[in-house]
Amino acid sequence: MFLTGTLLNVATVLIGTTIGVLAGTRMPAAMQGSLTTGLGFFTLLLSVGMGLQILGPDVPRGDDLAVLAALLAGIVAGELLRLHDGLESLGAWFQRRLSSGARPSRIAEGFVTASLVFCVGPLTILGSLDNGLRGDVTLLSVKSLLDGVASMAFAAALGPGVYLSAITVLVVQGGIAGAAFLLADVMDAMTILSITAAGGLILMGVALRLLDLKAVRVANFLPALVLAPIFIRIAGLIRDALP
Repeated sequence: MFLTGTLLNVATVLIGTTIGVLAGTRMPAAMQGSLTTGLGFFTLLLSVGMGLQILGPDVPRGDDLAVLAALLAGIVAGELLRLHDGLESLGAWFQRRLSSGARPSRIAEGFVTASLVFCVGPLTILGSLDNGLRGDVTLLSVKSLLDGVASMAFAAALGPGVYLSAITVLVVQGGIAGAAFLLADVMDAMTILSITAAGGLILMGVALRLLDLKAVRVANFLPALVLAPIFIRIAGLIRDALP
């Protein structure tokens, strides 16, 4: 079943968040801040590794510029569609309904941040593709373990809004796995590479937010994940047409 790995991932996020929320109520604010910073450092390192893949020696010349063009075009599309505003509004809607009012709530922040970190990464793409194409849940099992640990830290630092990221994981990973199941012939190595590289650049924005360096409107970058494979293919056609 192509949703097996995704359902496992959702379960680990829910369990990890529960542990993190229970621990967070007893955790000093300074420690919560340090946990967020540590997650920011790890996310930054992960994003750099993903983004640099497009500069590998086996990648055809010009594909790096194709990913850059896809990123810029994706940002324009995301800004016009106001994706980040929409995602934050959804988080704020949950916040208004779930906040007790006794203390400042970070439900929206936890939802948005955890959703982006859990759903923009190489294991999200590769694991969902493997699950959809071959029914192999190995990569998503590894991701589930990592997300379970990360959700503990996120929930301890950002609160119960991290619970809502399980919905995003279900929709995004389930969607990729389902698409891979139906469109097996489209997902070649270059398609995966371009999506991974674009995802690395997007994750860098998440890292900057976690480190309080810049409030990047990260969700507006997400159309680049769709545009990157298209631009890569266009770059290939241009190379083939040149003498």
